[in-house]
Amino acid sequence: MKMPRKIKTYCPTCKKHTLHEVHQVKKRKASELKQGQRRFRRVMRGYGGFPRPKPQGREKTSRRIPLKLTCTECKKSHQPPTKRSKKFMVE
Repeated sequence: MKMPRKIKTYCPTCKKHTLHEVHQVKKRKASELKQGQRRFRRVMRGYGGFPRPKPQGREKTSRRIPLKLTCTECKKSHQPPTKRSKKFMVE
């Protein structure tokens, strides 16, 4: 899916349609202090095997692309609902 670098869409802060810059959200490093990660580390300790079975079946053909829209007037960012796509490019 190709997307223009700037699109005109609604800004919830300005409460009107303005020009927005489009960015793809990058995944940040996961925190070691989150509850799920602490539980995973506790289960993986010692001689036990992997705590969960590997998922069966095939992978999905597309993945969700999270976008970040930055308003050019007020410089505030917001994230619209994610879209599914095999490939994503910002032109």
